[in-house]
This record gives sequence, C-alpha cells and structure tokens, in this order.
Amino acid sequence: MAAAPPVPPRPRAPLVLASASPRRLDLLRQIGIEPQSVSPPRIDETPRRRELPAPYARRLAGEKADAAARAHPDAFVLAADTAVALGRRLLPKAEDAATARRCLALLSGRRHRVHGGVAVIAPDGRRALRLVTTVVWVKHLQAAEIEAYIDSGEWRGKAGGYAIQGRAAAFIPRINGSYSNVVGLPLAETAALLAGLGFVIGGGAP
Repeated sequence: MAAAPPVPPRPRAPLVLASASPRRLDLLRQIGIEPQSVSPPRIDETPRRRELPAPYARRLAGEKADAAARAHPDAFVLAADTAVALGRRLLPKAEDAATARRCLALLSGRRHRVHGGVAVIAPDGRRALRLVTTVVWVKHLQAAEIEAYIDSGEWRGKAGGYAIQGRAAAFIPRINGSYSNVVGLPLAETAALLAGLGFVIGGGAP
C-alpha cells in the first residue's frame, strides 16, 4: 500500500502594520518582526468631547486595527496610537513650528505621561488591546533651547512636539516605564500581545 503523500504545511498568516509611522516599523524590526505590508487606515482621529488622553489612545488603536482588519481579513493586524498628556490635557501632534513651540513651553520643567494604545487582531477574529503608560520628566527649557530644537525640525508630526530618540533626549533626565512606548510602540507589551494570539516572532504565524 503506497504511503500517503505528505501534507504540505499551512501557509503562515501575514502581519499587517496599520500605521504609517516609520518609527513603529523600525521598532518592530528591532525585535525581529518584519510586517509583510504597511496599511495605515483612514479614520477620524478627532478626540471626543471630554475624552481623556488614555481612553483616546486606547480607542484609536482599536479603531485603526478594526479598519485594517476589514481590509485584510486573513492577516494578523497590529495598530497603535500614542497620546501625550499633561494632566488631563491631550497635547496635539505638532504639524507646525508654533504648535511645537507651545508644547515644549508647556512641558518645560514638568512631568507628563505618554499613553500608548496597542491593538492586535488575529485572522480568526480574536483580538487583544493594551494601554501602556510611561511617565516622562522634562527639565526646565531655556528659550534658546526651544528655538534650537524648533530649528532642527525633529518635532514635525510628533505627539507633544518632541522625539525622545533624537535631540530631545537632552531635555529628559528620566522616565518611569517603557522607553519604546515614548518612541511610538511599547515593544515588550506588543510582543506579548502578538504571541498571545499565536503570532510567532521571527517566523510568522502557524
């Protein structure tokens, strides 16, 4: 009796990164994760009336993941959102120098929080959502320091008007929590969410 032919292995489900942020892509590559595609969804990111920064980051991560999953139903989908909060106040993404200057002036000499929402949806529809918060201290900034940072252009498109992985590192004497969360994606927590839904880091998903 002839032996049955071997069963070919199931193809591994791809990973879709639902974000246009090059920082998030670089962070994933740092821990050996290479998304098969990058597909940032278009959603309304306007905060709801009286919505606090932490729920805002969590909600947007979930909505981005849902939108990307509808477009990629057979893939793992990873989405994230970062919110910088000064007390109950949500600081904007700095799209112009005036906004970045205002953000830096507000953060000067104060402690603030960076909330990172992370959402993962598996091909079978299972989902996981996590909020990670990092506390960041900023030294008192001289006007000349703020202007030099504005001239660097690093603030452009950054929540709160700064990038901790760049020149703004000189402004931050300490943090409490995940450093990568401040950059744009809490890596340990993201890896745990992916693994919990069956994604194998370094090899895709079974």
